[in-house]
Amino acid sequence: MHPNPELTPLLKQLRLSGILDSLEVRNREAIDRKLAYTDFLNLLIQDEVARRDQKRLALRLHRANFRSHKTLEAFDFERLPTLNRALIHDLATCRFVAEKVAVLICGPCGTGKSHLAQALGHCAVRQGLDVLFTSQSQLLASLNAARATGTFERRFQQLVHVSVLIIDDFGLKPLRPPEDEDFHELVAERYEQTATVLTSNLDFSEWGDAFPTNKMLGAATLDRLRHGAYRVILDGDSYRAPKPLPESTPPALAKGAKTLQS
Repeated sequence: MHPNPELTPLLKQLRLSGILDSLEVRNREAIDRKLAYTDFLNLLIQDEVARRDQKRLALRLHRANFRSHKTLEAFDFERLPTLNRALIHDLATCRFVAEKVAVLICGPCGTGKSHLAQALGHCAVRQGLDVLFTSQSQLLASLNAARATGTFERRFQQLVHVSVLIIDDFGLKPLRPPEDEDFHELVAERYEQTATVLTSNLDFSEWGDAFPTNKMLGAATLDRLRHGAYRVILDGDSYRAPKPLPESTPPALAKGAKTLQS
């Protein structure tokens, strides 16, 4: 029980009820350490600020829609000896967000593209930025669903204004009308306004193949994405390589079993 029950309604009225979580502990600490009233108040305010920061961080992580908790600290650089670590750590500062440019990540399946993209997203979230992680298929499906329900413009503007939009698996499926037009419009609206991260199994020279029915539209889209963009190539063994099967041994004959003679 905290030392002053009368504070509860007052703190709730001021939307400071989180202070109640640490009030008893801080009050005991103030008594034991003979803290001044101002020092005691300072501790309570620091606790409240930390709680609010943590709450905002949790909310941004929830909105980011990451597939899992993939961070840069957990990224295995040793599997990718040719990767430019200095570039990755520079990207982790989120300077590319301030520059309003794209980060384009390509490499074979299982080399860590999605992990790296989400790790950069985590870095952005920690800096107080809004992030959304989605795949190309999910992104376009959400726009198509919004069009069917008359909420396309609202959904489109949400995607336009998110600080960091991460699009995973670009080019995994070819873009056909109206998907290619939607994708182009989104890239065009975000161009030089916000930061975008794309991952793809395609080599950079093959990205135009994602627009099989409208090469000109594809060229215009990629021109905007590539302008000032950071390019990251992951080249190494797949993280998803299957484990080798155990060596098979001939089954032992049961005791007393007979064998066929040739």
